[in-house]
Amino acid sequence: MSVHLDALVLDALDPVALASFWATALRWEVSEAGPDRAVVSPTDGTTFHLSIERVAHPKLGQNRIHLDLTTSSLADQVDSVATLLALGARRIDIGQDPDDDHEVLADPEGNEFCIIGPTNRFLAGCGRLGAVNCDGTRELGVFWSEAFGLPLVWDQDEETAIRVPGTSESMITWSGPPLMPRQGPDRHRFRVRPAAGSSAEAEMERLLALGASRPSADQGRPGAVLIDPDGNEFTLVG
Repeated sequence: MSVHLDALVLDALDPVALASFWATALRWEVSEAGPDRAVVSPTDGTTFHLSIERVAHPKLGQNRIHLDLTTSSLADQVDSVATLLALGARRIDIGQDPDDDHEVLADPEGNEFCIIGPTNRFLAGCGRLGAVNCDGTRELGVFWSEAFGLPLVWDQDEETAIRVPGTSESMITWSGPPLMPRQGPDRHRFRVRPAAGSSAEAEMERLLALGASRPSADQGRPGAVLIDPDGNEFTLVG
């Protein structure tokens, strides 16, 4: 029994515009574009998509999840940054070292992401989407490892990581404490679905047994809304 990551959900004021940006950034394609939801689907063997969903509230504070995009050469990194700046991204300072080999940008709605340099060894072998980089404790990494039925490929100094199945070899990482303060509703969240042979009801009970909890009030999301051990909202769909 397990769940798999169906989508990384991103809240947005303008889903269609943001989907166009992320399709270019990820080198994926826009497969759905409606006023309330736009979907960016992988073209590289990644097994989940990016679902961009309309909300009325703007982003508040730094996101607890961001994407790390890999590059194949220094020229590719420079070109990636220039292309995305021209599409409305901007450089931001979140305390990174000026000697770091990655560029920190924000998309047109302020969502942080990194363009990783070609010499990064940790993400070597990953596709364009190197990692879904999460602010989270070791407990959270273990929770998702057990929920997905995937082994930890990194477990050191309270930092953890799993590798998502698929030919793109993308990773999900948790950076360990201290956790950044939560400012308003989470902009990113996981949407998970039961694997073949399981059911939403069975997976609901299993996720609760692993350390998830139910929210104190209805969140108005499609599917069953749950809270992970670090207090992040995610949804389980049938």
